[in-house]
Amino acid sequence: MKVLAAMSGGVDSAVAAARAVDAGHEVVGVHLALSRMPGTLRTGSRGCCTVEDAMDARRAANLLGIPFYVWDLSERFKEDVVDDFIAEYAAGRTPNPCMRCNEKIKFAALLDKAIALGFDAVATGHYATLADGPNGRELHRASAWAKDQSYVLGVLTEPQLAHCYFPLGSTPSKDLVRAEAAERGLQLAQKPDSHDICFIPDGDTRGWLSEHVRRAPGDILDEAGAVVGRHDGAHGYTVGQRRGLQLGRPSADGRPRYVLSIRPVSNEVVVGPQERLAIGTIAGGRFSWAGEPGFDPAEAFACEVQIRAHADPVPARARLVPIAEAERTEQHRAGASREIVVDVDLERAEPLLGVAPGQTAVLYLGSRVLGQFTIDRALPAQQRADVVGAL
Repeated sequence: MKVLAAMSGGVDSAVAAARAVDAGHEVVGVHLALSRMPGTLRTGSRGCCTVEDAMDARRAANLLGIPFYVWDLSERFKEDVVDDFIAEYAAGRTPNPCMRCNEKIKFAALLDKAIALGFDAVATGHYATLADGPNGRELHRASAWAKDQSYVLGVLTEPQLAHCYFPLGSTPSKDLVRAEAAERGLQLAQKPDSHDICFIPDGDTRGWLSEHVRRAPGDILDEAGAVVGRHDGAHGYTVGQRRGLQLGRPSADGRPRYVLSIRPVSNEVVVGPQERLAIGTIAGGRFSWAGEPGFDPAEAFACEVQIRAHADPVPARARLVPIAEAERTEQHRAGASREIVVDVDLERAEPLLGVAPGQTAVLYLGSRVLGQFTIDRALPAQQRADVVGAL
């Protein structure tokens, strides 16, 4: 098999490429240049895709004896990931740029180019597994849940899964991968993992956004609509935030308040008590299936839902339904005709906390990834419980 190994410059992708070579595949390494500032160097463990990372990837490829190239996808990355990130925040949503990067860059632009060049598969260092099910290729969690990365791969579709190769999926721990890298003589064996948003390497998301999103002061309201403070830009707030609200008027009970929602049209931030962050129902669009579900998603089905990469999945029931015009909110995407509605099984699980529009929800059936969607709206758990109790 002819394999294109995506080499980020980290230990995982280097070992994945090495295992592809050991498996007898014809392997070519490629590093994606995504930064529009080619002089950028990594600081500690923040960021990725820097000049330093490219050099580390090249050294690893040389040690493995495979051809190596650098592909400049910075323009595509800016349009599909950075600009999308800015637009989402400007619209009052909290996006996940890593999901968009996997969807638009690593498994769309890269995979499309690889197939056009005659490669059979793209290998990455992600911790996830693939299986052939009764309805085609399926995506599953890695054998080690602590390192599982299937959540960020939930955007992949069946045609893309057919050309994916994850050599690390059955590895029990990252320590074993580092030990293997050391045994192979890879200098990056102890290189720290990257974290945070790669195009905001200093970790100051609010500061970065203030340079890219127009700042417009507005009101901070309580749930009754009373003005309790002012903000200098709604994009600087996220659902669930407690610190930095600078409220001029304390709550009647003296308890702290949290951001409950952001209203981009009126430029208002709504705050309230922590219990109002408990969510029982989420819904949204921009959905995709990671392979054929094997059932009609318009009929309610049991599943688990996970709303963050490192969150615990919770039992739920989901269904694909038409969007009722009367229920449209400013968070709904224009032109969307259907959405996925997910009800948490409140008898078996705690409500979801701090759910923000723009986040990605990934649905699982056991270890299998069913698909994903972008959250547009959320219903408080108490309101959901009242509705269920009245049925």
